[in-house]
Amino acid sequence: MGDGEMECFGPAAIYLRKPEKERVEAQNRKFDAKTAVFVCEPAEMYLKGTLKVREGGKATVETLCGKTLTVKEDEIFPMNPPKFDKIEDMAMMTHLNEPCVLYNLKERYAAWMIYTYSGLFCVTVNPYKWLPVYDAVVVSGYRGKKRIEAPPHIFSISDNAYQFMLTGMIIFDNHHRHYSHIIKSNCW
Repeated sequence: MGDGEMECFGPAAIYLRKPEKERVEAQNRKFDAKTAVFVCEPAEMYLKGTLKVREGGKATVETLCGKTLTVKEDEIFPMNPPKFDKIEDMAMMTHLNEPCVLYNLKERYAAWMIYTYSGLFCVTVNPYKWLPVYDAVVVSGYRGKKRIEAPPHIFSISDNAYQFMLTGMIIFDNHHRHYSHIIKSNCW
């Protein structure tokens, strides 16, 4: 779904999916998969960096801000290529480690894209403010679309559940099965 197809979501489109231009720029950004890492850092939790040396169970990383850190090897984590920045379904990431997941959620949140899929789950980060992603235009933008045809949103989950219920598409072993949705909320 390109920028033109996102018009059905009206002004909410910028809160649902990153623009095509940003996606293309990310795909063309230089990236060295062998040296691009996240490193544990007490004040920030994880920082992006470049692996400089790895020996004797230790790794030396230069962070993007120019700081050099030497840590245990198990305190560095491979980074995903830039094309995965703000990815809508984290199950598609090359590296599904804690810093990559947190980085993706942080980047999406910074752009007010509060909904993200993680495989079958829809993860929502509370923006603590009202966003224009709940009006009738957005509802109609999701109506009748499969989950993969639109950006992550609770409306997609609910519309798909409703469509499955109407059409009886949840069939296993030639039997209709009951199913449920689990909604879980954590507040920290």
